[in-house]
Order: sequence, then structure tokens, then C-alpha cells
Amino acid sequence: MSNASDGGSLGVRRKQLLFRCQRRGFKEVDLIFGTFAAREIDSLGAADLDALEALLNAPDQDVFAWLKSEIPLPPDYDTPVFARLRALCSRKDPTWNV
Repeated sequence: MSNASDGGSLGVRRKQLLFRCQRRGFKEVDLIFGTFAAREIDSLGAADLDALEALLNAPDQDVFAWLKSEIPLPPDYDTPVFARLRALCSRKDPTWNV
């Protein structure tokens, strides 16, 4: 059984993170995170959810600059989840579904 600090069950935690991904307050990052979460949230395990949540807690402008490779990515955020977010941004002719 999960505890309250990890959002209860993984299903509840995924729903909470999906909501947060879609409503960060920085439109470009909302589109990137929202699209990523809509496509991938159900496949993320606990460790990946932790990495996603850490990115959600980082400042929007920093995350956007990391995604665009304008400033170096701190090692703490260099995770497979971030790599997948960056890959989403580098698609040819992307569409955003949020």
C-alpha cells in the first residue's frame, strides 16, 4: 500500500501529475509537459514519476531553457524522463494536444 507522500496510489499520483503538467502557467511549457503527460503518464513507474515531479517543481523559465539547450541541464535533472521531454520537442512538424 502506498502512503500519502507519494500521492496514495500510482493512479492517483498520475492523475495529479497530469493536471500539474497541463497547468504550469507558462504556455510553452504547459504544451510540452501536457503533451508528454497525455502520451506517457500511464507508462511511467514510481522513479520516473519522481523525476517528472522534480521537473514540475523547477522554475518554468529554467526548464524551458534546458529543453532548448540554452543553458546547461543540472545533473539532478538529467534523467530519462527529461530526455523523453527533449525528444518530444525535437520532433519534425510537432503537434501539441493540450
